[in-house]
Amino acid sequence: MEEKKEYLQLESEIVKVLKTIYDPEIPVNIYDLGLIYDINISDKNEVKIEMTLTAPNCPVADDILLNVKQQVSFIEGIKSTDVNLVFDPPWDQSMLSEEALLELGML
Repeated sequence: MEEKKEYLQLESEIVKVLKTIYDPEIPVNIYDLGLIYDINISDKNEVKIEMTLTAPNCPVADDILLNVKQQVSFIEGIKSTDVNLVFDPPWDQSMLSEEALLELGML
């Protein structure tokens, strides 16, 4: 039970950090944009994040990926962070959170 609580606490911290990272062209964080597809935390606190970008030819892709890796790695207790960029399924506006839709004036 304690392990599950730790896992949820760590996942919550990761989400909190991801909500501080923004796509420079869109005034919404990458989590609410729906760019984060999966967060997996091993029992050794090794984090694997699967994410996408709004467009495969994003000019700041490397910067965003590096920022995600660095910021998540700074969380206390994280042993390692691996960020995997995928484009399947492709991102579209249906992946925006309600907060993102409000921020963009689409709701």
